[in-house]
Amino acid sequence: MAERTFIIKTSPHLRHPDSVPKIMYAVIISLLPAVIASLYFFRFRAVIIYVACLVGALVTEALFLVVRKKPLATLLDGSAAITGLLLAMTLPPTLRVDQAVIGAVMAIALGKQVFGGLGYNIFNPALVGRAFLQTAFPVAMTTWIPPVTKVVNTVTYATPLGNLKFQNAVVQHTLTPIKDLFWGNVGGCLGETSALALLIGAVYLLFRKAIDWKIPAGIILSLSLFTGVFWLAQPDKYASPLFHIFSGGLIIGAFFMATDMVTSPITPRGTIIYALGIGLLIGLIRLFGGYPEGVMYSILLMNTFVPLLNRYTRPRILGERRKKE
Repeated sequence: MAERTFIIKTSPHLRHPDSVPKIMYAVIISLLPAVIASLYFFRFRAVIIYVACLVGALVTEALFLVVRKKPLATLLDGSAAITGLLLAMTLPPTLRVDQAVIGAVMAIALGKQVFGGLGYNIFNPALVGRAFLQTAFPVAMTTWIPPVTKVVNTVTYATPLGNLKFQNAVVQHTLTPIKDLFWGNVGGCLGETSALALLIGAVYLLFRKAIDWKIPAGIILSLSLFTGVFWLAQPDKYASPLFHIFSGGLIIGAFFMATDMVTSPITPRGTIIYALGIGLLIGLIRLFGGYPEGVMYSILLMNTFVPLLNRYTRPRILGERRKKE
């Protein structure tokens, strides 16, 4: 018999056509409709912030790789570019260039590299950068302008959620129409205004199976149930669940940030708890908190519970007995 050579390698033995760069660039492609929409609504201001965040994120990543003596080839995997892009999409168009750069530097440094780089971070890096800017420059992060497509007589402009929270929009009958939220003809952060553009990208990610559909579904369901109870009880005081879904950063957070593979649970039950928790926290902050928006803090808070969720919702191996703590 002819001799055969068997090559033994370490697990896993299963192979998949997807890779980190492929997934990262798929996310970048999915964000392009929202990027184009923001360029249409905010023009040159959007261009400046996108460039500042991308350059800040890529340069910071490169510096850390050099200091840590890691190959610069990892710059091409798209992870740093996604961080810069997502950060820019969560910023107001009025933010200064230097502030946007600072946010990008902190997103990479504090949100990613301080933990050891891609795959080791426990928080979504883009949201870490935004949280830093929210703390360091609160006025700049809450100063808004209307899109160029909307003619108003004021210099500054309230976002739909700000109008709801601070100007009693439901009582005053000045709630932003759902159609404006859907198309994006409203004030807000660069990448969160057009629900249509974000949903186009979300469908692409779901088609590519690049994200777990249970996370956005659980967030939307949880938020809808929570806000729906108050809306049904007092429709003259609270906005409808549909308004909460299409306003603010709900869609970009649910489909593009909460679904981050590194900072979301890997177990089925943990994923459901994680998603429902984010939706509930968003509803609590929007309805009863001091901020009009709660997507950023809700995702970051649930990120902290991911290690515990992975540990205590791990499926039991056949025949395994649970150890007593």
